[in-house]
Amino acid sequence: MVAFIGRRALLAIPTLIFISFISFVIIQLPPGDYVTSYAAQLRQQGDYVSAAQEAIMRQNMGLNDPILVQYWRWISNIVFRGDFGHSLEWNAPVGSLIWDRLALTLAISSLSLVFTWIIAIPVGVYSATRQYSILDHLFTVFGFLGKGVPDFLLALILMWIGFIYLQIDVGGLFSPQYQNAPWSWDKLVNLLSHLWIPLVVLATGGAAGLIRVMRANMLDELGKPYVETAYAQGLSERQVVWNYPVRVALNPFISTVGWSLPALFSGDVITAVVLNLPTTGPLLLQALKMQDMYLAGSFILILSVFTVIGTLVSDILLAWFDPRIRYA
Repeated sequence: MVAFIGRRALLAIPTLIFISFISFVIIQLPPGDYVTSYAAQLRQQGDYVSAAQEAIMRQNMGLNDPILVQYWRWISNIVFRGDFGHSLEWNAPVGSLIWDRLALTLAISSLSLVFTWIIAIPVGVYSATRQYSILDHLFTVFGFLGKGVPDFLLALILMWIGFIYLQIDVGGLFSPQYQNAPWSWDKLVNLLSHLWIPLVVLATGGAAGLIRVMRANMLDELGKPYVETAYAQGLSERQVVWNYPVRVALNPFISTVGWSLPALFSGDVITAVVLNLPTTGPLLLQALKMQDMYLAGSFILILSVFTVIGTLVSDILLAWFDPRIRYA
């Protein structure tokens, strides 16, 4: 097991180096650069920026340097100094912009992931073991509705219900008087009163899909000989179901850990914009629109690192659950 983890960890290092370079190159691919977007924005506001002024701005920002020079300057500052660069759009250190929003993003996404699993696993097991029952049909309808209704539409519906019928503030995570206030018990209660809408929106789509996956995997496993053997040994239904087929059917859940980590960081961008959440998703969207290369590149780099780490964690957990994977 130690050798397996060591091989996977060593493979992750060149993968991260390659991804960091590709991330930086992708940001440079669209025509123009930050100065082009910034000048266009000023012109829309009625200001005029000459070509000479644009050239001076590019020179001062180092945008005329070869892409390899720009990449090395960026990545070496991250590796050796922990400096992600300076945001051209926000005129602030990239690190402070990202880390300020990361805690809220991780809290919301982690809670929605836990909420999703708490719903999906027992409901999927019940639907498989009580196939074609009334509740199984109801859960099937919920699954189709959950996958069919877009998250942003569900967010708008819940905001309307909250505003019209519950008479509560909707949008954002805090009421205006608590947005810049220090943490207190009242601020925590205010956060919880706003948190249920993004949690329900983010968990509904994920739970609906995972219920169908869990149900299908369980139906495959329940018909196998080892389950009949367990019943023949006199074990109860609860012991058989939760000790054997459920453990095998959870493999797809473990495999998705690699996707869940970057999703925890980025969140659902459209839902975050609709709900006006102060998370990392809207900031990433704005950075991409303005070609803020250091901010956008740092976002993509962190997402890539989370993906590689998540895949490593998935491999280790799968090897632990199924020893055959270590020798595959």
